[in-house]
Amino acid sequence: MSNESETLWFITGATSGFGRAIAEAVAARGDVVVGAARSPARLDDLVAAHPDHVHAIELDVTDTDRCMAVVDEVVNRFGRIDVLVNNAGRTQVGALEETADSELRYLFDLHFFGPAALTRAVLPHMRRAGGGTVVQMSSMGGQVSAPGFGAYSATKFALEGLTEALRQEVDFGVRFLIVEPGAFRTGLFGPEAAYVSKPMPEYEATVGPTRAYLGTHGSQPGDPAKAARALLAALDAPSPPLRLALGGDAVDAIRDQLESLTAELSEWEAVSRDTAFDADA
Repeated sequence: MSNESETLWFITGATSGFGRAIAEAVAARGDVVVGAARSPARLDDLVAAHPDHVHAIELDVTDTDRCMAVVDEVVNRFGRIDVLVNNAGRTQVGALEETADSELRYLFDLHFFGPAALTRAVLPHMRRAGGGTVVQMSSMGGQVSAPGFGAYSATKFALEGLTEALRQEVDFGVRFLIVEPGAFRTGLFGPEAAYVSKPMPEYEATVGPTRAYLGTHGSQPGDPAKAARALLAALDAPSPPLRLALGGDAVDAIRDQLESLTAELSEWEAVSRDTAFDADA
């Protein structure tokens, strides 16, 4: 069991990108990390650097039965899970017509059903403990989509909708944080992580630029280490937000989207409201 003064973090996708940056930041401040990954050996260096504070466990979050079992294993070993970070994910690019049903289903398993299963599994433990925190690593694509990112955004929209409801239905001290990063220098666009559906020439004009955008891997403006510090600052705040956008590009894109939605809602408000039964009906 871990020291009760130390916060116990369970982080999926902990071997790279945001997961790795969060794990490093958490371990550096003396908390305990259980890092979950399909290849936990990739955490060996971090475990060696923090042998009392970092532990690796094997998990493919698309296996929802295993998700449920792993949560029980971690709680049995360490006594609790204080913070769950649903971070495992990958980039997928393709127009809907280009995206096979198996590709779409896998992405939902990875970005939605896996996190939903893990969240469902930790809630009874957090309820008994009287509280906890669930961090959903979404994306600015959870509010703003683009050609070729429809499947990816659909999974993030779904996760954000679920989390909005969770915050309202869970009334026993569990906090929820949706993180919406823009372009950060993680491995998400790397050839080992990004997935591209088979292109169709009919979508070259619209989706082609998005596929080409993957070639900017390594030049994104965002620093994952700073993202991890921002996440910790939000959770340490007296009143953490429900959503935390990360990166100027995310702030700008989400603000533009909200302004566009507000303008469209206002433009069509009269038509929208004029759908009730007449007063004498």
